[in-house]
Amino acid sequence: MPAADAQDIAFLREAIRLSRKKMDAGQGGPFGAVVVRDGAVIARGWNQVTSAHDPTAHAEVTAIRAACQALGHFELRGCTLYTSCEPCPMCLGAIYWARPDRVVYANTRQEAAAIGFDDDFIYREVPLPPDARTLAFVHLPSDEARAVFKAWDEKPDKIRY
Repeated sequence: MPAADAQDIAFLREAIRLSRKKMDAGQGGPFGAVVVRDGAVIARGWNQVTSAHDPTAHAEVTAIRAACQALGHFELRGCTLYTSCEPCPMCLGAIYWARPDRVVYANTRQEAAAIGFDDDFIYREVPLPPDARTLAFVHLPSDEARAVFKAWDEKPDKIRY
């Protein structure tokens, strides 16, 4: 694992400060994130689940959305995401889709679980086949849905991601 440098520490502290500020302001849970490119913060995000009534408004997701808007692109290559806590499974998926170069985090998922943010059940559910998950998943195959996928596959001007 690469060692942290002074810049990593400074940007991680910014994510932590943001988590505290927005938590104290009643805007959500104790999570903050910043996206950095070329030594500058290009976006900030914080947990807005309760204030925005949006279960997907985690710090990492809101920071990724803001960074992509700022860059005018759906990828974050060349960027580092600094976050106050190890990402949950949803955020981890969003991070992989956004493709930053790296992620630097402070608190662990075990520390988050200790204060009531336990995502372990989701980590356990992900590798299960859909019919073995706690939440009911119903597969209804559809020729119409397959036709849309076929049209995408044959679309000459698609933007791959």
